[in-house]
Amino acid sequence: MRNPSSVPARLDALPWSRWHWRVVLALGVAWVLDGLEVTIVGSIGSVLERPDTLALTAAQIGWSGSVYVAGAVAGALLFGRLADRLGRKRLFLLTLLVYMGATVATAFTQGFDGFALCRFITGVGIGGEYAAINSAIDELIPARVRGRVNLAINGSFWIGAAAGAVVSLVLLDPRVLGPQGWRAGFLLGAVLAVAILLVRRQVPESPRWLLAHGRAGEAEAIVAAIEREAGASKAASAETGAPAAMSCSRAGVVPSLREVAHVLVRRYPQRSAVVLALMVSQAFFYNAIFFTYALVLTRFYAVDAARVGLYILPFAAGNVLGPLLLGPLFDRVGRRVMITLTYALSGVGLLATGVAFLSGVLGAGTQTLAWSGVFFLASAAASSAYLTVSEVFPLEMRALSISIFYAVGTGAGGFAAPALFGALIETGSRGNVFIGYAVGAALVIVAAGVAWRYAVDAERKPLEEVAPPLGGLRDGGGKEK
Repeated sequence: MRNPSSVPARLDALPWSRWHWRVVLALGVAWVLDGLEVTIVGSIGSVLERPDTLALTAAQIGWSGSVYVAGAVAGALLFGRLADRLGRKRLFLLTLLVYMGATVATAFTQGFDGFALCRFITGVGIGGEYAAINSAIDELIPARVRGRVNLAINGSFWIGAAAGAVVSLVLLDPRVLGPQGWRAGFLLGAVLAVAILLVRRQVPESPRWLLAHGRAGEAEAIVAAIEREAGASKAASAETGAPAAMSCSRAGVVPSLREVAHVLVRRYPQRSAVVLALMVSQAFFYNAIFFTYALVLTRFYAVDAARVGLYILPFAAGNVLGPLLLGPLFDRVGRRVMITLTYALSGVGLLATGVAFLSGVLGAGTQTLAWSGVFFLASAAASSAYLTVSEVFPLEMRALSISIFYAVGTGAGGFAAPALFGALIETGSRGNVFIGYAVGAALVIVAAGVAWRYAVDAERKPLEEVAPPLGGLRDGGGKEK
């Protein structure tokens, strides 16, 4: 390691500006697209059971959700490693292209096999987005607001969910396209991706990543350009920035998989345990409910399949508002307290709602409102899982760490949940479905306990202080706190 640089301190000292808003728009749309994809499938689930569409069964719809999640796991692992090796920008452009191609192909499928394959490839693109973009966001956003911005961006999934609900309502209307409108929904997602691709081209490479790869000159030039646009001078940024500096490493440095495993298992075992608990529990919690949302409404509450989108709108509103309103508390009150509270209260809320569902005391409207309240908390909780994994491990392995825990957590909690709930709903038994809700509630409550004991107090701290770069670790620094 050599050539200490003030680049990280200057990035953290920047005043919030239009440049930051552009980054949020260009990168945060990944979650909008994910929400759009998932909600369109959730809203049209019952439509796809019709003989004049794809004639899928409830179990096949559940499996299509699981296949999508499996693709996301594969994409995260593949593109996460490449994002640490090749850079954040190359990968968040490539993954968006993968998504675009797959979602266009989905619109032209004729049966379950083709639909499932396209859902898998779409998931590959979205999974890659999670690793590359969460890394870039944390490395570009000032430390003092990193928590609220990260939560808001991850919560934007539900803006896409609301858009997907509206799109499904319009396109499935018999006066517009009717049952075949599901195909146009996927094509609209591709159109949005094209527009965002043009915006993303203007987002620079992460200066922190450039420093770690021996490209200090490029990092300095990017930060200087951002300072000019934000109206901050280099001298002012250096004076008000974090005291720690980052060193410029040798070009192309990428930790070996053995070294990554050592850091995760030996250097930071407690952090790894926290992240694993948070990711597994939120993945099961969310995917269990949302991938089969339409099926519950149509099977147990006799909601018309074409009107499912109306019930998704309040649900999506709760999920958007949670991270927006609670996000600032993650920077003010702190990570540990807020993660614990949101996870624990989400579990208690789902369990109570599940009991009401089992008792049959709720209608379609009140069931939706109850879920909206639960997921107001759960959305902030789930977003905090992505925030945690993106800030508690060293820069050189940040994207890979995100992808590993996303893959393990989503693979364990997300892949099984849609298929399991699809099968439970197929039985037509409220009692069987309640068992699934109880499992989801128990998982997040256990995760809350793990977070309270071991979560890192990362609020308002530079990334280099939360997790020193690997050069420092090789010199004996950066032990678990």
